[in-house]
Amino acid sequence: MRILFLFVIACGLFASCKTKEKQQPEIAVRDTTIKVENSFTELFIDTTALGRFVETRSMQDSTVNKIRSFYNRRNYQFAWFFPDGMADFVQTFLSLQNDYIHGSGDSSLYDAKLMSQIDSLETLKRIVPTDPLVINTELALTEHFFNYTEKAYSGDGSLNIQELNWFIPRKKINPGAFLDSLLKNKGENVASYEPVNRQYNLLKEQLKLYNSLKNEDWPELEPVKKLKLGDSSPVIAEIKRRLALLQDMEPGDSTDIFDSMLVAGVKSFQTRMGLKASGEIGPAFMKELNVPVSERIRLMLINMERIRWVPAAPATDYILVNIPEFRLHMYEKGELAFDMNVVVGSEAHSTVIFAGKLNQVVFSPYWNIPPSILKNEILPGIKKNKNYLARHNMEWNGNSVRQKPGKSNSLGLVKFLFPNSYNIYLHDTPSKSLFGESQRAFSHGCIRLSEPKKLAEFLLRKDSTWTSGKITAAMNSGKEKYVRLRGANEIPVFIGYFTAWVDHTGKLNFRKDVYGHDKKMAERLFAEPAEVAAR
Repeated sequence: MRILFLFVIACGLFASCKTKEKQQPEIAVRDTTIKVENSFTELFIDTTALGRFVETRSMQDSTVNKIRSFYNRRNYQFAWFFPDGMADFVQTFLSLQNDYIHGSGDSSLYDAKLMSQIDSLETLKRIVPTDPLVINTELALTEHFFNYTEKAYSGDGSLNIQELNWFIPRKKINPGAFLDSLLKNKGENVASYEPVNRQYNLLKEQLKLYNSLKNEDWPELEPVKKLKLGDSSPVIAEIKRRLALLQDMEPGDSTDIFDSMLVAGVKSFQTRMGLKASGEIGPAFMKELNVPVSERIRLMLINMERIRWVPAAPATDYILVNIPEFRLHMYEKGELAFDMNVVVGSEAHSTVIFAGKLNQVVFSPYWNIPPSILKNEILPGIKKNKNYLARHNMEWNGNSVRQKPGKSNSLGLVKFLFPNSYNIYLHDTPSKSLFGESQRAFSHGCIRLSEPKKLAEFLLRKDSTWTSGKITAAMNSGKEKYVRLRGANEIPVFIGYFTAWVDHTGKLNFRKDVYGHDKKMAERLFAEPAEVAAR
């Protein structure tokens, strides 16, 4: 199952306790090589007009600098007007804005005065570049476009993402580059250059479906113990209706017989919810089917907000672990190569949301016991049984304890390191049974892999000395061996948290909020204004 969102990191950790003044972006140098004969439009703005416009607006310096840079790069050509009238892509932009407002419910971007100005100018067949209304509308459209881009594609700037347990820095938005692309493409094929992960627009399309279902009758159905192929029950007709509305099966069947079409629909729904696709109806199925449409909409909006924080998926090799899905996805040149089940941290030992670069494969690893486990588990075990270390194939290593390599080692036969301050890595495990569970949050924070050898073979595939046989031998040698991935062979790793997404088949998936991060997000995203002010 493919999750399309992925993030490229350009981050720095700020350790200084002193508050530093934010550096404003440099203003681009004016490109005086652009003349009327080689320009985008024959219309040019008087340079002093921008200064007068800025003086009348309450704009942040960063926005002013971006607008100045935009017009300097085009030598003050108009962007939104041609001699024979307003550009068609003005309406493209307004459609983008209206889609955002309708989907998010956030009307703060709507500018009634600007809309009135556009209405009064859109029928003009001759544009006078010195007309104050034309100049003001031109510049106001650019300012509005930049504000829209920051809001719609960067997310809610009032949210402190680290307070929301998200340690992947927000992506950087360049609204001027986006506007340049809009102009260059004359407002066509916007999705191909929008500064947002493709997953965002996929969720936005699904949001339209769910918004259309808000007025559908969705009463809570009584739980059933078990229904399977061939059974009949009055509730089956309603189940079929709902599955048809959710596009898990074709509409039109109102019978109360559990037939083969319903089996397929049930399996589709179960797969999308992360349940075992048994094709039978039971309490877990009914619980998910009873979730109100309004709650699903909120979950999509929460995840769309998260997706706005991350860049588009790169066309490179990378690893994505989606914690609520309990899956690792390996991408090769931007395309899914394979995926596998994983076990992530329990709620008490939650896996951190962050990113790093995998640069080491360690065969037959020692397990250096973390201080917390040493204190809470190992030392009490030694106190009760003096042979505790020997029984668990452990030994003292200075003032700490480590477990020797071998099949019983808690890290299994191989681990994968991507340096980070959270002491989190990927590893094998001798406890294979947990991979069969549908909910797999059991570890102390690290991520256990169901197919570690497959990942090792993929990471070392470009090195001919590491054949499948040699990898197996190294895993079982009992002697720890580090293999360094260097330069371009280092693999970006992203540990994400998405409870709603659209898979590669076009189906909308939901998962449980295993760490309560959605709940925390909802408290901020959907709070009433008075509540926000009180915080």
